[in-house]
Amino acid sequence: MTEPGTFDSDANPDLGRRVLPQRIDADPESVERGLVTLVLTLVELLRQLMERQALRRVEHGDLSDEQIERIGTTLMLLEDRMAELREHFGLTPEDLNIDLGPLGPLLSNE
Repeated sequence: MTEPGTFDSDANPDLGRRVLPQRIDADPESVERGLVTLVLTLVELLRQLMERQALRRVEHGDLSDEQIERIGTTLMLLEDRMAELREHFGLTPEDLNIDLGPLGPLLSNE
């Protein structure tokens, strides 16, 4: 008998086909943690994109002093809230940085 996800050339004449498990082991805690990690990763990606866009607009002089202050405060509050959520779910910033293989990590290290 082969392990799930392995190949058995003697038992399976179709070489190169994966043997998949009949059932998915969906432990509720691991599913919840995976979902939370995915959602927080997406929120962090959007936060970083908004921060970069705000910096570009500031550098180009597109914003008033009031708008700069408001955006800065909002981004700081969002960053603080993300830290609270990571702590609540026992995650680190590295946990949210999905490795995209040859493309490298999803999130910037800034």
